[in-house]
This record gives sequence, structure tokens and C-alpha cells, in this order.
Amino acid sequence: MAEQWEGLKHPPLQKHHKTVRAAICIPRQILDALLADARAHAPNESCGLLSGRDSTITNFHPTQNASPTPETNYEIAPTDLFKFMSEIREQNLELIGVYHSHPATENTPSPTDIARAYYPEAGYIIVSPKSQTPIRAFQIREGKVTELSIEVLRGET
Repeated sequence: MAEQWEGLKHPPLQKHHKTVRAAICIPRQILDALLADARAHAPNESCGLLSGRDSTITNFHPTQNASPTPETNYEIAPTDLFKFMSEIREQNLELIGVYHSHPATENTPSPTDIARAYYPEAGYIIVSPKSQTPIRAFQIREGKVTELSIEVLRGET
């Protein structure tokens, strides 16, 4: 499973849009957990939060998808959102990313994903188990999408 993460980088979708960060660092075990979560919830979209510090993810917070149409949309359950955002603040961590899956389509932000990008400082990680590159990250600010590199961390963080 480790080989699938080698060389996991993409050029930006828009070169002239300023991003908060150019890359998100993710431990290999969290990449594997994201993919496993997406597969476990298919054909519905999985979703959740990723926290840590300084653009490095250290915590994986899977949540319930409360969307009335979970096959094509995600909505983090409000109780989960409140619980994990409180934990993130209490632990003096940062919200590094919001993730969800696209079980049947490519992992590029949909118009709905762009419209609902409520955390402009966070990265948006989209998992697509059927894609050649199953995990991609984006900065979505004011309707503009910029792809971020994913730096895979080896070992524990």
C-alpha cells in the first residue's frame, strides 16, 4: 500500500492565486486512513477534519456525513463539527484540512465543494479511491481553487 503514495504531487490549478501554504504534510498512516475511510463509506461520501500544526497533519477526525444526499454531497454532522473543533482548540492545534471523498468521480472540487468551502485557511482534501491519484489537496478561497502539494511523512509525527 505504501508504494501508491510515492511521488504524490500535482501542479497548481491556478498559478496566480495566493495560497496560505504550498504544501500539506501528511503522515503515511493518515493517508492510508483517509483512503480506508472513503472505501468503508462507499457508495456514500466520507468526511471529516484534519488537525495539527504548521501545515502538518497529526490528527484524523472522521465524522458522520449528515447530507440528505450522501452519495453526491457531504455535510459534516453539526454535533461532530462542534465536538472536534472544540477538541482542536483545547489541544492548541489548528484546523489543517477538511476532507471528503468522491467515491464515483475524480477528486477535483465540484461547484458545490467550492461554494461550501467555509474555512478558507484550511486545505480541502478530496479522496477518490478509483482515481489514479487517490488523494489530492486544494486551497479554496473566494471561489478560486489552487492545488496544494502533499508531502508524505514517513514514520510517526
